[in-house]
Amino acid sequence: LRCDIGKGAVMSSWSIAQANLTSVGVLTFIFGFLAARIKSDVRVPDAIYAFLSTYLLFGIGLKGGHSLKTSSLSELATPALTTIACGILIPLLAFFTLKLIKVLNDVDRGSIAAHYGSTSLVTFSAGLLFLESNNIFVEGYAPALLTLLEIPGLIVGIFLASRSLTTKVRWSETLKEVLLGKTVLLLAGGLAIGLITSNEGYMKVSPFFVELLNGFLVLFLLHLGYLAGSNFSEIRKVGAPLAAFGIFFPLLSGLIGVTAGSLIGMSVGGATMLGILAASASYIAAPAAVAVALPTASPTLALMSSIGITFPFNLILGIPIYYKIAQLFN
Repeated sequence: LRCDIGKGAVMSSWSIAQANLTSVGVLTFIFGFLAARIKSDVRVPDAIYAFLSTYLLFGIGLKGGHSLKTSSLSELATPALTTIACGILIPLLAFFTLKLIKVLNDVDRGSIAAHYGSTSLVTFSAGLLFLESNNIFVEGYAPALLTLLEIPGLIVGIFLASRSLTTKVRWSETLKEVLLGKTVLLLAGGLAIGLITSNEGYMKVSPFFVELLNGFLVLFLLHLGYLAGSNFSEIRKVGAPLAAFGIFFPLLSGLIGVTAGSLIGMSVGGATMLGILAASASYIAAPAAVAVALPTASPTLALMSSIGITFPFNLILGIPIYYKIAQLFN
């Protein structure tokens, strides 16, 4: 009987992993990558790319705000505090782990730590799609955790880098970029509107912002696949140690997120989402904030590591791995 149960669990995990690998989103990302490698321009036009990022940020926030109607403040308090704690711990771990790569200076270590302490909206969206496609429950407040995790990681990473600078970081401008930048403002605005509006008001816009969201996400993944493929030579330049960091550090931070979510009583799906958030690396909010605070940091190192290595790893393999870890804890 134990043997049969074990086989069933393995088959179930493999089936879910296989479903992720053959999902439209993952296959579209791979298609975009391969198209770029054969020099075929399948990228989304810049104006459409800007629209898609705005749409996804606001749509995820709106959907999350509507879901928050069913969550009490007491229910949200512990996950919120846990998420903020993860947002402080992960960039600290990233910064000191990067000390092992001797060729990096502290400014670049802080820049990379800020990217990995922040979050990836598209990885979050792909994780939600993966869980919803497999009928796995996720707490309605998950998008609020995305917003909360975005901020402390950026601040901690920039602070760690600033200790080695001869000139002071312009914290007023930096915090303005972090708090009022496109990512946080659209997510927070969407959350607030989704929470305040009536059910009737939400239902009128849900055909566009909810039912079409997965389709627009696929187009976004096509563009990201193209970017990863067209910058593959730059990815190779970051070197084997940083490439290894881009794979193994998300596994560590993902484990931290899943463990934290499980310990505070989140569902398997909720703990998986916290793990996905913790494992993701920013390539939208972080580059803008770091450019203001750390103008001497190399943008290529952090960006190619996050979008060129960590993002495809999480999209293809990481998401089902974090789900499996969450299953083991429950």
